[in-house]
Amino acid sequence: MEVPDIKVSPPGPKARAVLQRDSRHLSASFPRYYPLVVESAKGSVIQDVDGNTFIDFNSGIACLNVGSSHPKVLEAIERASRKFTHYSLTDFYYENAVRLSEELSKITPGSFPKRVYLANSGTEAVEAAVKIAKWHSRRSEFIAFIGAFHGRTIGALSFTASKTVQRRYFFPLMPGVVHVPYAYCYRCYFKQTFPECGYWCVDYIKEALLEKFLPREDVAGILVEPIQGEGGYVVPPEGYLQRMASLAREYDLLLIDDEIQAGMGRTGRWFGIENWDVTPDVVCIAKSIASGLPLGAMVAKEEIADWEPGSHATTFGGNPVACEAALATISVIKEKNLLDRAARLGRQVISRFKDIQNRFEIIGDVRGKGLMIGVELVKDGDSKTPAVEESREIMKRCFKRGLVVITCGASVLRIAPPLNIPEELLEKGLNIVEDVITEFTAEKK
Repeated sequence: MEVPDIKVSPPGPKARAVLQRDSRHLSASFPRYYPLVVESAKGSVIQDVDGNTFIDFNSGIACLNVGSSHPKVLEAIERASRKFTHYSLTDFYYENAVRLSEELSKITPGSFPKRVYLANSGTEAVEAAVKIAKWHSRRSEFIAFIGAFHGRTIGALSFTASKTVQRRYFFPLMPGVVHVPYAYCYRCYFKQTFPECGYWCVDYIKEALLEKFLPREDVAGILVEPIQGEGGYVVPPEGYLQRMASLAREYDLLLIDDEIQAGMGRTGRWFGIENWDVTPDVVCIAKSIASGLPLGAMVAKEEIADWEPGSHATTFGGNPVACEAALATISVIKEKNLLDRAARLGRQVISRFKDIQNRFEIIGDVRGKGLMIGVELVKDGDSKTPAVEESREIMKRCFKRGLVVITCGASVLRIAPPLNIPEELLEKGLNIVEDVITEFTAEKK
């Protein structure tokens, strides 16, 4: 199979027919990036309904860290589905949920005893984390971050702060969430420069919040992404998360780590926060945990997981087929040494984009860990005005040439291919991005 191979400019006739039916029947709330109508996907290759093939730099919104339809995952799904497809972990027992919880307890940060809550999604993992923090601490308030994305249900949405469209007309949300600036050094909310700032964004939490109007006795915890995802693939500076963890310990707050997008090997470590040697109290996991099957997990220190039976539960969470898919996914990451591979390839990709950055002013910042890389596009290097329309146009042109890449934040290209993408396809995809930026920039002169 030739990859990429654009037989007919997308969307082709079959895709347009699907789009027309979709517009009549599916929710208008889905914010589609462009008209990719998937027929099949394998590994790092997507084929649409018109026979076009694309390189995957998106991993199904970071849900396919071992690629689409991995043979070992498919085998696990088939084996499990032939046994039983559901029997409610809330009310009964099955062994593969225990095995998965044992594995998650091993690979999440910290060598202490843990308890695992299995859910259906990342949003549900966050909801579980919020509830367990309230239950254990008997406190009601939380600290969250501007630019964060934690989900769209009313509880999770109360912590989300990446785009106004996600919150508009949904107030009142869950009370008790105070948002503070994240360490977005390229666009510091405090107009400071690192490291001269002395981590003022962390000290601000202490000096302006906890010592002025948010009593520590009422604060349950801090919910943070180690690398902000939908907010723009924002990587904090060295020392930031360690300082945040110290603040949490000083004020007896739970540190809740949202690894939904950064976890399961994406950054070259099992979980993104490990890049800074920080051990959280609670970890939220989803997306790539089961290679695209609906599954989420909340892993907490055993001493925190002291809630009583019936205080929180789910009918479908921890589905037995999804559990087997997750076990197979973990096995593939281990067997193929994908953590080291992600770290190595990530360094190469960042170096490549920094070289491109030196040639084109439209690239304002290049950042990332492993294969979680953000390329921020700007109008010019001095003003740093987000190149919103330009980033969308570059994204769409890449699609037309056979590369599935999407944006995040205001104007950030997110580079998130499967961790096992063949290096030949990775190189081809990078060539497409570079060619599109080169041509687009030339047109604007």
